[in-house]
Amino acid sequence: MVQLSLPQNSKIDKKAGKTHKTANKNAKNIKIVEVYRYDPEDKDKKNPHIDRFEVDLDSCGPMVLDILIKIKGEQDGSLTFRRSCREGICGSCSMNIDGTNTLACTKSIDECSDVIKIYPLPHMPVIKDLVSDLTHFYEQYKSVEPWVQAKEPLNKKQERLQSPEDREKLNGLYECILCACCSTSCPSYWWNGDKYLGPAALLQSYRFIADSRDEETDKRLDNMEDPFKLYRCHTIMNCASACPKGLNPAKAIGSIKQEIAKRKA
Repeated sequence: MVQLSLPQNSKIDKKAGKTHKTANKNAKNIKIVEVYRYDPEDKDKKNPHIDRFEVDLDSCGPMVLDILIKIKGEQDGSLTFRRSCREGICGSCSMNIDGTNTLACTKSIDECSDVIKIYPLPHMPVIKDLVSDLTHFYEQYKSVEPWVQAKEPLNKKQERLQSPEDREKLNGLYECILCACCSTSCPSYWWNGDKYLGPAALLQSYRFIADSRDEETDKRLDNMEDPFKLYRCHTIMNCASACPKGLNPAKAIGSIKQEIAKRKA
């Protein structure tokens, strides 16, 4: 029988967490927020723990990211998380909120449970608190060569033209913001993340396979024809459910498989 165990210093210490009271003692609209905390430089707390925060919603913005910013500014300045655009464009604030991978800046507090539980993206190394290490994720993205590859055009003073029909084929592909919500929701990526490229990288791969301006389709398909890079996808659709932009990586992966099958027919 296979024996599975958690990596060292990954098991949550349930006794180490703190409760942070709201500064406003007269606050009536209180929200309890449980936040995953982990600091590898904290020698006293080797394992992660959960801190509880009481947040006054009457003096807070409507999104989960507003809660995190309020906590960091008023209750615990050591809380660490990524954020930038606050408009669901950059993908920086991706994390697991109430059991679902999403963007904190577009997740409404009203959509959350009575006690909001916030964790970093699952099955990724944690740098600190809610910040996951995406180094390997970006290396996989780089491996699909995500740029148009074509010979020099006959007329260098004119852009590469594309029909409206061909341009429409890119809809649902180019909108990916590389937040990693889809890949970190995929069990195949959890178990084979070292070899399986995952939904995000594969969607980006198909984005250029489908681009009529790209002239290296055969090379791209050759690169994908691998038992692990592509075929670890079992189409359970977690990726489509998790995508905060409403994209369907599983459909793109299926399209790559179809293109490979056409070449063999």
